[in-house]
Amino acid sequence: MSVMQGLRAYHAILGLLVVAAFLTGELGTIHAVLGYAIAVIIGGRLIAALSGLRQLGLSRFYPQFDGLTLGNAFAHPAISKALLAGIAACLILATATGIAMDRGRTLGMATNVIMSEAQARDEGRERRRDPEARGGEQEHGIVGELHEGLSNFLMIIVGLHVAYLFLFRRPLARFMLFIATPKPRQVQPGRAP
Repeated sequence: MSVMQGLRAYHAILGLLVVAAFLTGELGTIHAVLGYAIAVIIGGRLIAALSGLRQLGLSRFYPQFDGLTLGNAFAHPAISKALLAGIAACLILATATGIAMDRGRTLGMATNVIMSEAQARDEGRERRRDPEARGGEQEHGIVGELHEGLSNFLMIIVGLHVAYLFLFRRPLARFMLFIATPKPRQVQPGRAP
């Protein structure tokens, strides 16, 4: 598999996970598991960036405005890179705030399943005494608001990214979405096009 094919697969997996996480925002454990999967994918991408390959480097996320003029503003790479940087920042921050809210509870689910009844009763008493736990998992204060706001803003930037690519970089958009490039029409001899 070539580097670009691998990057395309990474893009597809990350995109599907992010959309699934966004759509399952109210589904607790499913949402949290998807969030941890996204964190693993992001970690893998950061490790891949250390490989030294130009296609995987983090410089793809730094907009450079050299040569940007009014005439080439929409086709200049700075626009695409600025959108990518915004997506990366929102995604990393939304994932980090989600993990901070979960506090590892989802990862520790297997140990909770085999918890004894006595431990469960003790934990229940502690929750009733703990004012933070009384609100349940729905109350996360400023971190929860930040997580939700970043997630919503992420979807807006992703929408702008997709629209930009389809409007101004259609071949790249088609490649990243596994859509075959249309073949040019061949004119048969003796026939007018």
